[in-house]
Amino acid sequence: MDNKTTKKDCVSRIRSRLEAAFQPETLEITDDTKSHEGHAGAQEGKGHYKIRIISGSFSGVRSIDRHRLVFEALGEMMETDIHAVSVTALSTTSTIY
Repeated sequence: MDNKTTKKDCVSRIRSRLEAAFQPETLEITDDTKSHEGHAGAQEGKGHYKIRIISGSFSGVRSIDRHRLVFEALGEMMETDIHAVSVTALSTTSTIY
């Protein structure tokens, strides 16, 4: 996935899926693929991403389950486009931002 348009499209698709699933107050997506060049997933064309999402949808949901929900929302992208993702998923009522 050396094509910048393709990487930009991937971030856009991640954003669309997460916005549709969680209507987040805050959504930050960082493409960290460049710093992982040479790794197996990068050689396959898959990306490394950091996601920080704050949503009321996560209120009362355990941290591990928030991560599962994010992975579910990303769906097949976890197989086809994403090699690694670091997720910070917080509820709007969290005291840690």
